[in-house]
Amino acid sequence: MSDRPVTLAVITGAHGVTGEVRLKLFGEGVAALKRYRAFNDSKLSVEKLKDDGKGGAIARFAEVPDRSAAEKLRGTALTVPRSALPPLGEGEYYHADLLGLPAVSTRGEALGTCVAVENFGAGDVLEIERPYEEGKKATRFMVPMRLEAVPEWNEERLLIEAAYAAE
Repeated sequence: MSDRPVTLAVITGAHGVTGEVRLKLFGEGVAALKRYRAFNDSKLSVEKLKDDGKGGAIARFAEVPDRSAAEKLRGTALTVPRSALPPLGEGEYYHADLLGLPAVSTRGEALGTCVAVENFGAGDVLEIERPYEEGKKATRFMVPMRLEAVPEWNEERLLIEAAYAAE
């Protein structure tokens, strides 16, 4: 895997008057975020991080002295290098590793590129954008990230069962 930045949270706004910020989390909660002490190539150093009781978090960064500075950070993604993430077990993946991968059917046909990984409650679903065709609108289709639909994946491609890729 490349060592590209992986977004773990985004700053949604200021919290209070002392420079704390509210975070929207993209991982497995505050506990998973607490293993990192710095974000964005060490431009933001964590001084305090706590659960907000609503599925997000409240953070204080050493570089953010007051509410005005905190407000300027709204929309800032908090990233770490891919290499800083914990190792994965067999059959596990990070969403960031799937995004951008080419998708190929079990019949060998190019299906497109993974552009999103969603979870509507029953498990992850891959959104695949079909290759661009002159004069046609770009189309997408979704595939459940289950073994019968995606029997194989690696850092180079996603293999999609042909029946799940039918138009």
